[in-house]
Amino acid sequence: MYAVPAFQKDFGYAFGDGYIISAAWQTGLGMGNPIGQVVGALAAGYPMEWYGRKRTFNACVIAVAGLVFIQFFARSLPVLLAGELLAGLVLGTFVVIAPVYASEVSPLAMRSVSTSYVNLCFVTGQLLGNGVAAATQHLQSHWAYSIPFATQWFWVLVILPGMFFAPESPWWLVRQNRLEDAENSLRRLASDKVNVKAVLAQIIETDRLETDMEAGSSYADVFKKVNWRRTEIAIGVYSTQVLCGVYLINYGTYFFTLAGLETAQAFNMGIGFMAIGWVSVLLSWYLMQKFGRRTLFSVGLTILMVLMFLVGILDLVPTTGATWAKSSL
Repeated sequence: MYAVPAFQKDFGYAFGDGYIISAAWQTGLGMGNPIGQVVGALAAGYPMEWYGRKRTFNACVIAVAGLVFIQFFARSLPVLLAGELLAGLVLGTFVVIAPVYASEVSPLAMRSVSTSYVNLCFVTGQLLGNGVAAATQHLQSHWAYSIPFATQWFWVLVILPGMFFAPESPWWLVRQNRLEDAENSLRRLASDKVNVKAVLAQIIETDRLETDMEAGSSYADVFKKVNWRRTEIAIGVYSTQVLCGVYLINYGTYFFTLAGLETAQAFNMGIGFMAIGWVSVLLSWYLMQKFGRRTLFSVGLTILMVLMFLVGILDLVPTTGATWAKSSL
């Protein structure tokens, strides 16, 4: 939205030949949703255990449908920020529910693909969002940014009917001692060749072992010496994903305009930017199986570091070729 002329005019201030959103408000709006997601993700575990994955997910989808109204009708930066924060609270729960649910209903052979598919959905959403914004950027009225906000309602109409066909997690049902419901859920998930009773027995035994292991434990235990190595790795991996610049995606199209591209070219580059990301997620499924997670992670960060240095160096070269080169990198 930062690169949409109508958005800049309605929410920004005059600067040079056009309008601009101040850096402080760009940061506030860009971080409003992630901050809300942090709180939402931390709180998501409780309703997921109390009411189940399916009910919690459906409630969050309905809540998002209501909160989009704030974004759609916002005509000032404070109201838009409030909409971003509140929507982030709910969207953060999806970050938790989706991989948990996917891992609990997928067969073991498909688990890595189904959980990483969640990331593909994020990239798909961003790609479609860039496409819609590119299509509406030339509108001179508020519809240039209101239409992209409104398209979020489309997914509510797709997801809610689809959830009618989705079974509850058999793992959660076992934890609630609803064994008959868990067996029915497994039958819906499995083919006729699968011994459902054997799978159910395995889930029950695994749950019993985990319950025994977790007895008397608390969050403080993850910081004890015996567990610290795993905690450090988990925190490091997730922190690095953010610190390496993933949230610069929010500024992608705007960055291209600052780099020197025309608005139309910047939007086209933004779409290509997300399209490459979409293909890369698919490619990662093969690469993870062939080279492993750690190698892919380390090599990827190294390549990213080199690319970032090249972008910074090319910014010192005031030519059109350098503008396209750094945007492409």
